[in-house]
Amino acid sequence: TLTAGMHLINPLLKIHKMAIRTQEVTEEANVPSKEGLSVHLSVSLLFSLDPQKAAQVYKTIGPDYLRVVVTPQLRSVVRGVTASYEAKALYTSEREAIANEMFSHLQAPLLERGITVEKVLLRSATLPPILATAIEKKLEAEQQSEQMKFVLNKETQEADRKRIEAQGIADFQKIVTTGLTDLFLRWKG
Repeated sequence: TLTAGMHLINPLLKIHKMAIRTQEVTEEANVPSKEGLSVHLSVSLLFSLDPQKAAQVYKTIGPDYLRVVVTPQLRSVVRGVTASYEAKALYTSEREAIANEMFSHLQAPLLERGITVEKVLLRSATLPPILATAIEKKLEAEQQSEQMKFVLNKETQEADRKRIEAQGIADFQKIVTTGLTDLFLRWKG
C-alpha cells in the first residue's frame, strides 16, 4: 500500500489505484414489513475503503469490492431489518431508528473486510397504494377529531360566556326590581 506522495516504483510491478474517498451506493428494493406488506424502499450507504487494508481488499475481494461485498451485504441488511418493523414505521420517527439499526448491522461485517461504513440513509419509502390510502384516511380522521375537540371547546366557552351574561342581566333585574315600587311607577307615569 502506497500512501499519498511521491514513490519510486519498480517498473515490473503493476500499481492498482483504489479510491479511499467516501463513496455512495444506492439500493432500491421491494422489502417485506412486519405485517407482510411489500414496501418499495430506497436506501443509500456512505462508505469508504480503509487505506491500511486496501491491499488486503484487493487480494481477497478484488477491485470490484462494491459489487462483490458491499451491495449484497446492504441488500441483506435492508431486507432483514425492515422485516422486523411495521410499514408505518418508515413514515414516523422510527425511521431514524431503522437507519441506525441498518448501520449497526452493516458496520461489523464490512469493517472486518476493510470497508468503513459512515452512514446509512433512508431516502424514500413507498407503501402499497391501499395502505397509503388507509394511512391518509386515518390521519384525516385524526385531524377531524382534533377539529371537533376545538369546536366543542369553543362552544363550551361560548356557553360559559352566555351563562355569565345571563347571570349579570338577572342580577341587574333584581336590583332594579327592588327599587321599583307602585308609588315610584305612578310618579314616573
